[in-house]
Amino acid sequence: MARTFRIAALAILSLWFGSAGPVSAAPQERPVRAVATFSILGDLVRQVGGSHVTVATLVGPDSDAHGLSPSPADARKLAEADIVFVNGLGLEGWFDRLIRASGTRAPVVVASAGVKPIPAQDEHAHEDGGHGHGDHAVDPHAWQDVANVRTYVANIRDGLAKVDPAHADAYRAAAAAYLAELDALERDVRAAIARIPPERRRIITTHDAFGYFAAAYGLRFIAPQGVSTDSEASPRDVAAIIRQIRKERVPAVFLENISDPRQMQQIARESGARVGGKVYSDALSAPDGPAATYLDLMRSNLKAFDAALMPG
Repeated sequence: MARTFRIAALAILSLWFGSAGPVSAAPQERPVRAVATFSILGDLVRQVGGSHVTVATLVGPDSDAHGLSPSPADARKLAEADIVFVNGLGLEGWFDRLIRASGTRAPVVVASAGVKPIPAQDEHAHEDGGHGHGDHAVDPHAWQDVANVRTYVANIRDGLAKVDPAHADAYRAAAAAYLAELDALERDVRAAIARIPPERRRIITTHDAFGYFAAAYGLRFIAPQGVSTDSEASPRDVAAIIRQIRKERVPAVFLENISDPRQMQQIARESGARVGGKVYSDALSAPDGPAATYLDLMRSNLKAFDAALMPG
């Protein structure tokens, strides 16, 4: 019943917003109205946009970007936007129907455009909302490699400059400054991982959100779920993970801020692995938390990995 009502409401909004005409470029007397699909991307838009941009996100802190059920309020945000930023790579399987329902004429920028994707490492195959795990499925979590975020920043910069050319120089300057911060972050990540003994660079996380981090920096991640969080690992999967931890002596289990911790706590309890704390994969923390920005997120994760994996 609730789902039927929501679909009907979105359809009505599509007719109403669609008759409103195209959204024009933002006038200079007010900030550009940007919408980002999830919190990490929203932070990147804020870093580049500065005071010239207001940013609304569809999926907020500590929330899972994979499984949004769009609402009329989400459609309204898009209808009022001057520009919309999406991750792409199949992360937002719900986005196409939402953009149609909103009737927005705002340009849509795919922040990951130009990133070289890696295959999805999902052994628990399912097909849902853009997360099909067939031969051509890709991992959407490209921001876990700092080098890819440079591409995100360039796409955000160019998108904002196009809809607001009056402030293009400001966007270019902000992007350049942020790229320097990303360079420093990547140096810190590589130095921290290099300090961890190679035989201890193996951890368990809730789902396969760290494939790009693993490929770039040399940690090995094992997960009881696949790339999407739409399905829970089965008891058989959990038992296999526990056996693997024991066999390979995996040092630590990490809980993600978007996931139910009970399954991972069970795995830690039955395998003897250490609970290494909370890590942030698909979402920022609340503003008063340890991962309120992308830079904070990466440094918080790095601190957690270092604390759990370094020999005691």
